[in-house]
Amino acid sequence: MEQKIRLAIDMDEVLADTIDKFIEVYRQDHQTEILLEEMSGKEFHELLPDTLNDSWRTYVNAPGFFRDLKVMPGAQDVVKELCTKYDVYVVSAAMEFKNSLVDKLDWLGDHFPYIGWKNIIFCGNKIVDVGIMIDDRIRNFAGFQGRPILFSSPHNHFVTEYERANNWAEIADKLL
Repeated sequence: MEQKIRLAIDMDEVLADTIDKFIEVYRQDHQTEILLEEMSGKEFHELLPDTLNDSWRTYVNAPGFFRDLKVMPGAQDVVKELCTKYDVYVVSAAMEFKNSLVDKLDWLGDHFPYIGWKNIIFCGNKIVDVGIMIDDRIRNFAGFQGRPILFSSPHNHFVTEYERANNWAEIADKLL
């Protein structure tokens, strides 16, 4: 039997639309409108008014925040197809926000049921031995020896030193 290439896929801002949730929460709870177009090269929290400076931390640490995120367009179909060609792992730095563990596991079960629990890795540093890693955070490529693919997100807009995919259709073009 031929060994498949191992492929690691990040969750937040790659599979799950965390930014959309932040935009919605701040619109509803604080009547603060932050537009995606304003975020180019910035983190969401950098656009918050001073009165809401660290409020985003309260949200990400609350149970349920990661449970109802929208799926990135095209992710479900492309990942399902990737599973036929690669040994796919979802790798998330979920340890940063302890309440996210159950939320993320349940979310994956709902939206990516074909990825079994043995292929889900919740960690701090992403020191995984895989051939390809798809992630939106370049810090996760530090020391990585495989092929990094940077998934576009507003905060990494100006990063140019990595192979980039702007959406799941581009991931399909590159890997299928």
